Amino acid sequence: MEISTTQLKELRDKSGAGIMECRTALVQHQGDFEKALETLKANSINKVQKRSARTVGQGSVMTYLHTGGRIGAMVELNCETDFVARNEIFKELGHNIAMQIAAQEPICISADKMPKDCELTPAVACLLLQPYIKSPELTIQDLINDAIAKTGENIKVNRFARFELGQVECRIAGV
Repeated sequence: MEISTTQLKELRDKSGAGIMECRTALVQHQGDFEKALETLKANSINKVQKRSARTVGQGSVMTYLHTGGRIGAMVELNCETDFVARNEIFKELGHNIAMQIAAQEPICISADKMPKDCELTPAVACLLLQPYIKSPELTIQDLINDAIAKTGENIKVNRFARFELGQVECRIAGV
């Protein structure tokens, strides 16, 4: 079966998978783009689950200051190697998560860290379960999973803080 380079490029851009993986998926599904994309996403989920037990000892602290400097957020994002910590995919992920924290005011990282007396739903209170502000059909965990698939390393949010001018205390989670 003949697979065009434009099909490969488009599938690679959408999935983040390698060229050979994209070609194999397209050949497997006789050129059906949607089925190939579904297969690559399923493979990506399996890879993410396998990597979730790996130790994340490297990373970076990323920040976001909202226009006017009245709201700011910091996030400690961890990965396995310093090579990935310097990668543009990782840096962009950290910036987008910090922006999410500034905009949506989560109170905890995940549902298992949610305070017992919290009246908010997990989708509102937990950073990883919140819909991503730039693309609401994705959650922050989906965004992280996508970066894990692209970088080949486990990535985790360790902690975050949100500051707002005029508030007496800042919100720190994950400590």
